[in-house]
Amino acid sequence: MPKNLLSIKDLHASVNGQPILNGVDIAINPGEVHVLMGPNGAGKSTLANVVMGDPRYRVDKGNIFFEDEDITEEKTDARARRGMFLSFQAPEEISGITVENFLRTAKAAYTGEEIKLLPFRKELRAKMEELGMDASYAARYLNVGFSGGEKKKNEILQMSILNPKLAILDETDSGLDIDAVKTISESLQRYKNKENAVLIITHITRILQSLSVDYVHIMAEGRIIRTSDASIIDKINRDGFASVLG
Repeated sequence: MPKNLLSIKDLHASVNGQPILNGVDIAINPGEVHVLMGPNGAGKSTLANVVMGDPRYRVDKGNIFFEDEDITEEKTDARARRGMFLSFQAPEEISGITVENFLRTAKAAYTGEEIKLLPFRKELRAKMEELGMDASYAARYLNVGFSGGEKKKNEILQMSILNPKLAILDETDSGLDIDAVKTISESLQRYKNKENAVLIITHITRILQSLSVDYVHIMAEGRIIRTSDASIIDKINRDGFASVLG
């Protein structure tokens, strides 16, 4: 097993000529839970998108390594096949493809194996039940007509089905009520093991309630300015980001 699952070194990135990331360094090992926090506009979502190879962003300097291989120039689909997953802040609606067909196709692409219908359907129903999702949603078009909370749960359903090596959650907890956040937190706890890792971007730290957090990174002005243990979360919740940005 490689020492680092994800390693980012001196990463600079821009969009439309506007610099956003200004030298990000981070290393995530298998078995770890990392949290990324910071004020709005700090570059947190940009970092997640650049790590996944979003073509809207340009890497101007630095490198991204996954399992010790340089993936800086790889396309998004190649990174996904390696076992990288990103849960979006605002999941897209896709007409014409059902949740079940989308997830079955995605799992086949990730594993490179034929996914038999009946065992997959059984697994899907069990995962949906864990998330409190009605089984009828499997036959609905992907996120079409879903509420904000249902879309977020569907993202976590995808993570549970695909079982990636690295899950990056970009404010998956935003806009959710307390019960939904608790359900997603519990799902993350079931997913987490010694072989995979999680990077959670969040403002609402309730999603961390069922997880043991290893590192918290504070981001500002396109760089990580501080890394600490989970104790810093209480300080931020109590005193705000200003208390840790000095």
